[in-house]
Amino acid sequence: MQVDYEGLTFERLGHASVRIETTDGTIIYIDPWSEVLEGEPSDGDIVFITHDDFDHYDPEAIAAVAGPNVTVAAYEAIDTSELASDVIDLPYEGETTVDGIDVRTVPAYNDPDGAHVDEDGEPYHADGEVIGLVLTLEETTVLVPSDTDFLPHHESLSVDVLVPPIGGHFTMNRAEAANFARSVDADLVLPEHYDTFEPIETDAEAFAADLEADGIRVELF
Repeated sequence: MQVDYEGLTFERLGHASVRIETTDGTIIYIDPWSEVLEGEPSDGDIVFITHDDFDHYDPEAIAAVAGPNVTVAAYEAIDTSELASDVIDLPYEGETTVDGIDVRTVPAYNDPDGAHVDEDGEPYHADGEVIGLVLTLEETTVLVPSDTDFLPHHESLSVDVLVPPIGGHFTMNRAEAANFARSVDADLVLPEHYDTFEPIETDAEAFAADLEADGIRVELF
């Protein structure tokens, strides 16, 4: 399913893999994963990678979506040496430009004192392991927070489109993601990272209904 917003087209390929097409025809992929790809589209102009978990950093998937002149932009902590293309390093927190697109990176992690920790009490995603992305596409700001809790620094953000994880366990759950969406004053919310594995099964319809009651558009794309 494709969702249109202000000339942008969003498609969730599955899990946390997202494809965005801009009005000028630029094709952007975020965290493509082979398990959810159909074939080898080979049309990507830019591929963003937020961290090195297997379902987010998949060299085979990157190769499958890459167009002939692809730009890969990945969090600088990822070992991307096996990729065939050159890589633009993205900082843990900061601002940069990738092929004319303004990119702000924000820290993403699980609160070590929160609920999303393993049996040893360690966060599934520690501080320093993951980044979120704020992309300015034409005049639209798109926030892809990646695998994270809803954290205090997120409250300073204001965006048009939010693409949050809602599955819980490894990330924020649907209630936390709904609070996130309210906080950033999103016009459109496109949830991801749910129902792929048993631990992250959730009621996406209830998530949508919760926010739509507040007048926030949600699409289960």
